Amino acid sequence: MSKEKNEDWDIIIKPRSAFFNINLAEVWAYKDLILLMVKRDLTAIYKQTVLGPLWMFIQPLFTTAIYTFTFSTNAHLSTDNIPPILFYLMGQTFWTYFSECLNKTSNTFIANAAVFGKVYFPRLVMPFSVIISNLIKLGLQLILLTAIYLYYYFTTSELQIKTNAILLVPFCVIILGLFSLSMGIFFSSITTKYRDFTFLLSFAVQLLMFASCVVFPVSMYSEKTQALLLYNPIVTCMETIRVVLTGHGCFSMYYLCVTFIITFICLLLSVLVFNKTERSFMDTV
Repeated sequence: MSKEKNEDWDIIIKPRSAFFNINLAEVWAYKDLILLMVKRDLTAIYKQTVLGPLWMFIQPLFTTAIYTFTFSTNAHLSTDNIPPILFYLMGQTFWTYFSECLNKTSNTFIANAAVFGKVYFPRLVMPFSVIISNLIKLGLQLILLTAIYLYYYFTTSELQIKTNAILLVPFCVIILGLFSLSMGIFFSSITTKYRDFTFLLSFAVQLLMFASCVVFPVSMYSEKTQALLLYNPIVTCMETIRVVLTGHGCFSMYYLCVTFIITFICLLLSVLVFNKTERSFMDTV
């Protein structure tokens, strides 16, 4: 066989030559597979259910009702002059997007071990498809949030939308998605060898919600505590979204820039760890 014939391949699979070799172009080449995985996730999650996609609206409504009854009606906790139902629904909507992305991407290697062992494709395809499918779900849940928001916007005078900063909302959504992706693929890498982190993560996510100002505004804490909490990208994104949509909350361009830097660094390090793990994960999973 001639040398030219040997080199006539569509795809060449070879070991990475360096730890920092991240081939994102290869992931883009498998964009059709990503879309297929997104379609699979969206159709399979509510398959054989009576209410189907309506659960995307029922779950945040019930959770919001419980939070309103517990924290606002009984505990009388502050919501920064935002109507309690809108405050908790807003927090729950964006928190659900983050937590579901984190939980599903953190199980990438274990959940897809059978597929990974049979066919080759960039392993990052799986976590990317999770982020996109949850982004579509978030878009549908925003319909409910928009309806509740418009009701309070036209019936009260407490909401003041910052139209000149409205683009910060999708920016914060992207930050939440990338931060959950970075944390998820990091945990997926270490859980292939240490399964204890699977239990730790499920417990930590529950605690993280209360440390991320989802049900409590950051204004209820002291100034020193606020300065510490705002280094959490989730807190900064939540507060920025509230300020833009309601005019109430804590916004700082400094902390928003810090959030972007922290997210970028976490994502870079997590992808590097993920790439290193995928070389030998089949031996430990």
